[in-house]
Amino acid sequence: MKPNVGPVDGLLRILIGLIIVVLGIVLHNWWGLIGLIPITTGIFKICPLYLLLKISTSEKEG
Repeated sequence: MKPNVGPVDGLLRILIGLIIVVLGIVLHNWWGLIGLIPITTGIFKICPLYLLLKISTSEKEG
């Protein structure tokens, strides 16, 4: 599968995901697990929603 998440987008996803996870831990709330979604998409550079909408923030090849 071709990556569709660019470097800046991926970094922002990881940072936002970490903030959500930390807030979940601080507030003793299981909703912090939702932060794992942007972290995962930022690390693996593939976003299923971007695939459905045919969006790509990754750099073009060639």
